[in-house]
Order: sequence, then C-alpha cells, then structure tokens
Amino acid sequence: MKMFVARGGASARPLHIVPLTGFAAWRKQQSKGIKSWLSSTGFEPKAGAISVLPGKDGKVLAALFVTNGEDDLYSFGALATALPPGRYQIASKLSPESAERAALGFGLGTYRFERYKSKPNGKKPVELVWPAGADRARVTALLEGTFLVRDLINTPAEDMGPSQLEQAAKALTKELGGRMKTVVGQKLLTDNYPAIHAVGRASDDEPRLLDLYFGSEKHPKVTLVGKGVCFDTGGLDIKASSGMLTMKKDMGGAAHVLGLALALVKTKLPIRLRVLIPAVENNIAGNAYRPLDVLKTRKGITIEVGNTDAEGRIILADALAEAASERPEIIIDFATLTGAARVALGADVPVLFSNDKDWAESLLDASRRSADLLWELPLFQDYKRLLESKVADLNNTARQPYGGAITAALFLEHFVEADTPWAHIDVMAWNVEARPGRPVGGEAMGLRAVYQALAERYSGKTESGASR
Repeated sequence: MKMFVARGGASARPLHIVPLTGFAAWRKQQSKGIKSWLSSTGFEPKAGAISVLPGKDGKVLAALFVTNGEDDLYSFGALATALPPGRYQIASKLSPESAERAALGFGLGTYRFERYKSKPNGKKPVELVWPAGADRARVTALLEGTFLVRDLINTPAEDMGPSQLEQAAKALTKELGGRMKTVVGQKLLTDNYPAIHAVGRASDDEPRLLDLYFGSEKHPKVTLVGKGVCFDTGGLDIKASSGMLTMKKDMGGAAHVLGLALALVKTKLPIRLRVLIPAVENNIAGNAYRPLDVLKTRKGITIEVGNTDAEGRIILADALAEAASERPEIIIDFATLTGAARVALGADVPVLFSNDKDWAESLLDASRRSADLLWELPLFQDYKRLLESKVADLNNTARQPYGGAITAALFLEHFVEADTPWAHIDVMAWNVEARPGRPVGGEAMGLRAVYQALAERYSGKTESGASR
C-alpha cells in the first residue's frame, strides 16, 4: 500500500515507540540535546503524545510516540497526520502482535475521502517502513476492506443507489475471482423475493438481490448477509429532515459484508463464501408500500407493516431465508438496523445477537483481541410476543417502544434455522466525531472481530498470524 514501504534506507527517520511506564528510562538514555528539547517544548509524556526530535542541523532527526502500553491500535492513526511528511522506521523492538497493530493503526489514519473535492489535499504523505513481524498480507487486506467500507458508505446516494452498489459488488467480484448473479425488479417476484421487492418498488432505481460466491465448493460454507438500504426516507412513515442527514449510511451492512469478503478472500481463508445483499431505496411514490399492508416473504411468513421506517428487517427476511436454505456452517448479518442499539451502547459499540453460545463467545473474544469491540445482548424469547399481529404472522415493529434492538433481532431470528449458528450485528457504521484513525463518516465496525473469529475457526490463526 502507498503508505508503507518495504525498506527504509538512509532517508528513514527513527520512530521511537515508548510505553508511558517506560518513558522515564527512555529519556535517561537520550542525548543532552534531546532532553533539552523535550523540556523546552513542554513535552508532557502521556498516552498518544507525539514529539518531533530535531538534529543538530535543525532538521527532523527522529520522532517519539508514547503509548499506553496496551497497544492502543487507533492511537497509532495520529502518526499519519501529526508527523511531518517523510519516511519513518520503528526503532523500538515490537512483538508481532504489536507490530501488526502499529501498522494497522497507522494505515487507518491515512484514510481520506476526497472523491468530491475539487482540490484534494496536496500534503506530501507520511510513509512507514513495514514493522518487522507484521503480517503484511493480513494488514493490507484489513485496511483495504476497511477503506472499501468507508468509501461505499461515504458516497452519497445519488452515486450509490442499488444499481451503483451492484456495480461496486461486480467490480469486487471480478477483482477477487468470484462469481455473481443479480435478481432485479419484477424478477424478485417471480423468483420469490417479495419482501425485497415491496420495500424497494417505489424507487426509480429498481430493488435487487446481489448474490456473490467465492472459494471452493469443497470448503466449509460461510454466508454473509448485509442490509443494503441505499437511502432511507422512512417511506410513507417519513423521517424528519434531520433524520435523513446520515441515511446514505443505511447501506452500511452491505458495505461491511463486501469489505469483510475482500479481507477473507485476499488472505485465502479456506471457506466457501457467499455474500447476499438486498439492495433497495426506501422511497416515496404512488406504489410505495403502506402501513398495515401485509407482505409475503420468501419463507412463507407474512408480515404486517407496523411502520415503513422499519424496512431493513423486511428485506433481510428474504435474504436470511435464502442464506439458511443452503444450510451453511455459519450465517452472519450486518445491518444498520435500530436506533435502540445506539441508545443502549452508543455510536461506537455494535450490538451482537446470536443463537449459538459458543459462536457468540468466539466473536466476543475475537473482538476484544482485535480492538474491535462487540457487545452481546440477549435474544430474550419472551419478547417475541411483542411482534404478534392480529392479521399476519408477524408485525415488523413491536407494540412497545422498549428493547427495540432485541425485538428487531427476534424478528430476524424467524428467518434463520435454529440449528445453524447465526450472528446478527447491529452497527452504527458511522463516526460522529473525528479521532485518531477514525475520521467523521463511514466506518467499519465489527469487521476485524468477525474476520479474526473466522480466521481462527477455519485456519487456526491468531491475531498475529501465529498458530494457536
């Protein structure tokens, strides 16, 4: 990747990565000039602090970066913007795990979305020599997957409607050597995907189901499902204008499964990967679906529409039913599904639901070790009563406003099989404030956690690439 180089050479400046607990000892070992510089500039040793260290000629000699000693992945992202342009090489000895996190964090900090800028940032780049011990292929794949997620979400709906999302998926399929088929418009009805059609039929950009395959049929089957609502007006239960300001991100689930597929395929995980994306625009027109309509689904379960702004779970119903029909070893869906999940855990922590205790624990453990936290909430079965309908099998909204993330997950559970391990990840897919390595805008959340769990399940590889 452009932000990394293989070798440093004479032009590479040393980058000292020093844990806060070891700063005093490191400082004692430095020259009188460096000590004087740190004192005169008022350098305060704290986690995330950066200082550029000058040489005798007044030019940049080296750089100092203080960590919290726990390999805070995102703090490394500040290096890409805080350091003067040039090439840097980590001078400190790092474990393979720390080297990988340093590279990944630095890479995340280099991201820019400048597609619509008439004058892109012309600042010369900061380059990092690949840290010794880092798995270059793995870091590169995770960065490319994350950047794909961010790019897709950040692109406005006028350039990322269902048809453009299809083109993005086709391009990725071609790049990765997979195959893809698409069911579009009226064919959704003839091929029995009526729920996807109902939600998306009011848009001029026809609804569709994207179906991608990668890998050998001999390998274990893993299926990813991503919510692809390319813009959500709320439908006839229209959102307030303020509620639409981030609705280009409502295809964030689709972006996640494409980015995750990229990482999985590029690192050659031995799985038979399928990716299903119901891609629609929830729009308003004379043929829009209405509150109290009763919709058919691929599985035969009927849905009474309690609110047209709870559209994501309706299109996922058909996609999950199709995913379950193949009886894969695992089904994972990503979706920007509920505001209730954000109320419960805030914008940064995705909610995890699963029907399989062991699989859930694997995901949670991987999320902690990959600095990509997931938090589990229960599939509390008693709440299923809240989804009952007097005229259909289910209502798409609960009759009480409480526990909305749970009732949404329970709705989806109707469309998977109890004996197939399934995980539902309810994501924000958006950074609401800028922090190191995490600019405002589209964001991959839970991608590294799921990648890590799958890598360990199917190849026995840990975060650093070593065998467990």
